[in-house]
Amino acid sequence: MPEKRSFSLPETVKKYGMQLLGFIRGRVKVVEDAEDILQDVWYQLGSLTDPEEIESISGWLYRVARNKITDRYRKQKNELLDDLFYDDEEGEFSFGDILLADDSNNPELSFFKEVFWKTFREALDELPEKQRIVFIGNELENKTLQEIADASGEPLKTIISRKGYAVRHLRERLSALYGDFLE
Repeated sequence: MPEKRSFSLPETVKKYGMQLLGFIRGRVKVVEDAEDILQDVWYQLGSLTDPEEIESISGWLYRVARNKITDRYRKQKNELLDDLFYDDEEGEFSFGDILLADDSNNPELSFFKEVFWKTFREALDELPEKQRIVFIGNELENKTLQEIADASGEPLKTIISRKGYAVRHLRERLSALYGDFLE
């Protein structure tokens, strides 16, 4: 029977902590997210009933970190334009509701919608083609990001990133309209 190696969580954290954080940080945009992922890795290691059984602790740590990063991307809520909610005196409403509202008796709302859609189309045209295709496929054609990834042959993470970049660009371009409408 092979002899068990001794295991110390504090020593492992000390030995691999900075390297592992650097590895995660290189794959995650926000420092706090990288720190959360690292914390999850340590928690999972600490939860093992027999960590001495792990043949390569560094290999195990990096594999778990990679899995946690992938899980975080998959769990991220899809950023949708109509997820932007604003409070009024009566509660919450979304711009999606406003843009779909009947404007036949409200020339101001009609003008706002016209300006919005014009600006939205211009902002869509400014996107790189691959980002535009992902955004239109997901938001306007109701395809899942996985369906888009499968059809394009690209990794899901790439598709998620493209969607995120597209949404950020569109939000930036449309933020002035949101501000004007709220005033």
